[in-house]
Amino acid sequence: MKDKISLVGGGLVGSMLSILLAKKGYPVEVFEARPDMRKSNSYAGRSINLAMSHRGWKAIEMAGIKEKIDEVAIPMYGRMIHDMEGNQTFQPYSIHNDAIYSVSRSGLNQALMQIAEDLGVDFHFENKCIGADLDSNELTFQLSDGSQKKVKTNISIGTDGAASELRYAMQRKGRFNFRQDFIEHGYKEISIPANADGSFKLEKNALHIWPRKDFMLIALANPEGNFTCTLFFDMEGPLSFESVNTREKAKDFFEKYFPNIPELAPDYLDQYENNPVGILGIVRCAPWNYKKTLLLGDASHAIVPFYGQGMNSGFEDCTALLEMMEEIGEDWNTLIPEIAKKRKPNADAIADLALYNFIEMRDKTADPRFILQKKMEGEIQKRHPEKWIPLYSMVSFSHIPYAEAWRIGQAHNEFMQEFLDLPNIENRWNDADVVELIDQKLANTIF
Repeated sequence: MKDKISLVGGGLVGSMLSILLAKKGYPVEVFEARPDMRKSNSYAGRSINLAMSHRGWKAIEMAGIKEKIDEVAIPMYGRMIHDMEGNQTFQPYSIHNDAIYSVSRSGLNQALMQIAEDLGVDFHFENKCIGADLDSNELTFQLSDGSQKKVKTNISIGTDGAASELRYAMQRKGRFNFRQDFIEHGYKEISIPANADGSFKLEKNALHIWPRKDFMLIALANPEGNFTCTLFFDMEGPLSFESVNTREKAKDFFEKYFPNIPELAPDYLDQYENNPVGILGIVRCAPWNYKKTLLLGDASHAIVPFYGQGMNSGFEDCTALLEMMEEIGEDWNTLIPEIAKKRKPNADAIADLALYNFIEMRDKTADPRFILQKKMEGEIQKRHPEKWIPLYSMVSFSHIPYAEAWRIGQAHNEFMQEFLDLPNIENRWNDADVVELIDQKLANTIF
């Protein structure tokens, strides 16, 4: 009989991991603090849309639900940039027509829960973890009626998010490094409804961005024809959620910086006034393990959403664990510290990448120098596909470890600066002499 595994947290990562472990023959139980989302609307309006990329799809395929998710996932082949005058410019994600996919967080989570239950996973909803004895592997839960219960298990895995109770238990053991950083920006959601006939008001196969240097608005399509917009805005300061605090100020703000939103979302002022402001932060910790307890997903490495990799990196934790089982066996005394050690550098890298991509999205996507650099990199990739894969493609359209992708991406950026500084480069970037200079340097460069 295989060890019983208790997962604390039934969100995306916990539900996905429960499926993969159940398929390996493990008895799995999941304890979730919130009600069953398949029977409750308490989750609505509280999360940023998901962007599924290669790392996430790998887990979806392993879980056996690719066809089901394919039916509702909307491909986005690039960024649609909205300038201050209302003009739109499309920037493709890759030269190969690769796409990331807009997916409903709640819809995906519900599908994963159902698949898990069908495999025999036992879900315990409204069971909030309030303590853990990591030496005896005894977990304490508070139930909806205020009573408590204790559960003994063989292996416990914390997939309970950035406020993980299992992580707090590890912190109390000592010799545990923990850092939590909140960025200056928060977020607020605004929905753009579908047209009267159910059609989309914007191009559905693009991630829409209104970049405004210090803040930005993004929009992702939903299968129902509407778009979920998210405003990323300073929490405090002269131009912030704190200062734009009345309908009149909000009206002036949107009409100045996002002039097409009032037409696209006629009730935007009601939404701005009533929808909550969410906070954004990063969690880094080490080690991710203690004896028979392991942390995965946001519990060990919560990140900001600007690379769309939060779910994808959490799902990659799950697939990496399953692959390691195949490589080194299922001795959990070895497996737990090894997977923690392997995933930590990549989690740190995607945290850095997510912050980097925020600057790129809100600022650089409207910068002529950045646009030119991406155009030049695309041509380099066409000429030397074996040697040059752009950073975004490495992160979103490959399984190259995040840490390696980040290292190569920084080297690429340094490589490009010399050519971007050439006189009149904006008019001669694809001339034969410039192409020859680039190719000569590339031939002598190892990334």
